[in-house]
Amino acid sequence: MKATQQLRQALTTGKTLVAPGAFDGLSARLVAMAGFDAVYASGGAIARAAGVPDLGLLSFTEVMDRVEKIVEASGLPVIADADTGFGGSANVERTVRVMERAGVAAFHLEDQSFPKRCGHLDDKSLVDTDEMVRKIKIARQTLTDPDCLVIARTDAIAVEGFESALVRAEQYAAAGADMLFVEAPETIEQIREIARRIPGPKLINMFYGGKTPLVPIDELSALGYQIAIIPSDLQRAAIHAMQITLQEIRRTGDSSALAEQLTSFKEREQIVQTSRYLDLDKL
Repeated sequence: MKATQQLRQALTTGKTLVAPGAFDGLSARLVAMAGFDAVYASGGAIARAAGVPDLGLLSFTEVMDRVEKIVEASGLPVIADADTGFGGSANVERTVRVMERAGVAAFHLEDQSFPKRCGHLDDKSLVDTDEMVRKIKIARQTLTDPDCLVIARTDAIAVEGFESALVRAEQYAAAGADMLFVEAPETIEQIREIARRIPGPKLINMFYGGKTPLVPIDELSALGYQIAIIPSDLQRAAIHAMQITLQEIRRTGDSSALAEQLTSFKEREQIVQTSRYLDLDKL
């Protein structure tokens, strides 16, 4: 079964599909090993993995290099962050073609103007609704696989207000988006109102410390949110672990005091499937 079909099948269970955010092949492999049914290729986490903020600084080629590795290493349906489509109408068409060729199961386009920024940062700006509607139509007509999901994201809550965000979402659905993503609701009431007033499949961004309050997965399922992405938690955990390890190495010269917190040499090699590659020489 193709990844696009796997994702659509997973969305028929009535439960919210949780997709942790990955930023490279290793983090994507760990998501799969942990038993999740999908992985989110987080544009913000991919940018930060390059040492830069989520401000549209990476090129499309740089982002796709990571997305391709996430698809290959995870073996899971990948929900990819396509940002603004990386430009105008022609860019959107190329972005969609390359994303589909890479094997992503879904991707979201957003209505920020370029350069975009993390959805939970301030001072965002938007393109007009007509431009975003055009991008959605281009994305839908470019895809050759009808099962690949086009997810339309609006960042309008922080720019134009809550009501405008709902109006935009409705127009994006009418343009052909398979799923809607109203970014950064700021209260539980807004989360519930989005669910009540926006028909059809919905995605929500859930991570600790953002503008959006955390809601239990069971409640999200009851409200009708089909996907919950957790974009940056793995990367934040990795940053913290690396900082602790570096402090210990600087203090003592090695990390032996942290032995219980470090993945063993053997487990590390199992995760990256070293033996499988070495066994190729035995065929």
